[in-house]
Amino acid sequence: MRTPRFNSLALSALAAVASVLLTSCGTTSTSVAPRSLPAYEPPLAKSSYQTVRTTAYTHTEGDHLAYGARNALGGLLQSATTPSGSSPNVRRALPVSDARDGTDITMAYTTSERERKEAKKRESAKTRKAKNKAAKAKRVKKPEPPRIGSAAADWSRWPVGTTFRVLSTGQTYRVDDYGWALAGRNTIDLYMASRNDMNKWGVRHEPIQVLRWGDPEASLALLQSRQSYKHCRRMALELQGLHEQAAALR
Repeated sequence: MRTPRFNSLALSALAAVASVLLTSCGTTSTSVAPRSLPAYEPPLAKSSYQTVRTTAYTHTEGDHLAYGARNALGGLLQSATTPSGSSPNVRRALPVSDARDGTDITMAYTTSERERKEAKKRESAKTRKAKNKAAKAKRVKKPEPPRIGSAAADWSRWPVGTTFRVLSTGQTYRVDDYGWALAGRNTIDLYMASRNDMNKWGVRHEPIQVLRWGDPEASLALLQSRQSYKHCRRMALELQGLHEQAAALR
């Protein structure tokens, strides 16, 4: 049977262990400095044409690993494609007078239905098959419409759904993401499919054309449900017109 003295010593030992553990936890939580928001920048004037500091990111970066290839709306991040501005490559026949090697060019320069039929008869089935195969290989496919890329930004400056074109590349992006380092900043982060593309872009000051402005009310509704994050609070304050409070938030 344990004596009262033994029980007292056991309780004292447990209290000491608990004290050490609590002290250790407290040290761990306070030793890591809380993450500060970036320095606040006054918003750019709202305009259809703006010159914006642009950066690039991809889903394999450390800050984005927890979210994978998903944006702040829960959808998939998309990389933008460059629109094709090239016209089909149409070969132009040379004038008849330029043919000096004696090549039979009847098919290229027939002037009547009778001559066309006669020339076609002279061609063997093998030759026709080869020409058809070559023509099929040279056929220009109809270009697919360019894909709109994902962009992250401060939703109080470029509300969710804002669609814009980067004038130097012709690529189109839509704001569907945000980030800690973008809150209170005049920077747009363009999503790239790979680290190589991200590094190639680097940091650029780019003229953009806003094709459609997003919805501030929809942005605020989403951000108000995420007030446990300081960057969301800052964007929400700015959407409510509380710019001084947004700037003071650290």
